[in-house]
Amino acid sequence: MAFQNPDQSKIKDILQTKKRIAVVGLSDKPERTSYQVSSYMKDNGYEIIPVNPTIEETMGLKAYPSLKDVEGPIDIVNVFRRSEELPAIAEEAKELQPDVFWAQLGIFNEEAANMLENTKTTVIMDRCIKVEHASM
Repeated sequence: MAFQNPDQSKIKDILQTKKRIAVVGLSDKPERTSYQVSSYMKDNGYEIIPVNPTIEETMGLKAYPSLKDVEGPIDIVNVFRRSEELPAIAEEAKELQPDVFWAQLGIFNEEAANMLENTKTTVIMDRCIKVEHASM
């Protein structure tokens, strides 16, 4: 069966109840989409956890080299990486069992969705978390 995102009511529920977001690929450059989206989410009360092995910190927050280095539970894994990188990120996320695996607008990989299919993790792909939040 082909991948399908959850309906709008489920996405709204996620954004109202899940507040700890690990952002894979979060840049330290303010002109980058990952920075702008994460800054918006932070300004709207979400805890942002940068995950990027190439930086020490961003937005005044310590960056972690990988998801497995993040301490504590993760509500949402929000991914700003190329589509072909999603399976490896999904594999790492699968071990951590986040509530949501969210691939940003333009990012989609059926294999990654299939990897998380029989887990408790809800998969959302090719959707912008900022746009979804702003439209609630």
